[in-house]
Amino acid sequence: MKKTIKNKPKKINKSRQITINIGTKNPSKILAVKEAFLLYKEFKNAKFKYLNANSGVSEQPKSLREIIKGAKNRAINSFKDCNYSIGMESGIMSVPELNTGYMDLCICVIYDGKNFFYGAGPGFEFPKKVTEDIIKRNMNASESALKNKLTKSQYVGHDEGIVGILTRGIINRKEYHKYSVIMALIQVLNKKHYF
Repeated sequence: MKKTIKNKPKKINKSRQITINIGTKNPSKILAVKEAFLLYKEFKNAKFKYLNANSGVSEQPKSLREIIKGAKNRAINSFKDCNYSIGMESGIMSVPELNTGYMDLCICVIYDGKNFFYGAGPGFEFPKKVTEDIIKRNMNASESALKNKLTKSQYVGHDEGIVGILTRGIINRKEYHKYSVIMALIQVLNKKHYF
């Protein structure tokens, strides 16, 4: 009778390189992800790749459900030959008591091929005219910011963002997105408490 030899589990090489796919080519979002991950020693040797991942939602999401779905779809659609993939989506969601009734928010979803880790960034209210353009005229925030002379940039979302303009540079779009990544990393770094 032959003795069956079980394969020993491979030891995890802590120095092995971790690959992180980012489901966008938007420069401010890419920098946000890199800076957030590199705050932690576990990811100091990480390799980042950028992919145009489909969100499966409208260009300008108008509900929390749509924002989450867009971020999750981007994470799923960018999960190829990596340890983690990142999906980020910004949009407006209904919030009672606000002047416009809506707040802009960024959701980050980190995916490891099995589990989804969610984080939200800070939120703020767009000026009334911008919100009206988004809701009533189906414009995106960048188009409205240009139309309403908040910026001269064709696509302010690749630059400082509306948040950068309104905070007078205190928080730019990269920083705004970075917080949502850090919030999602809470679950990654403390996985035993969540899964």
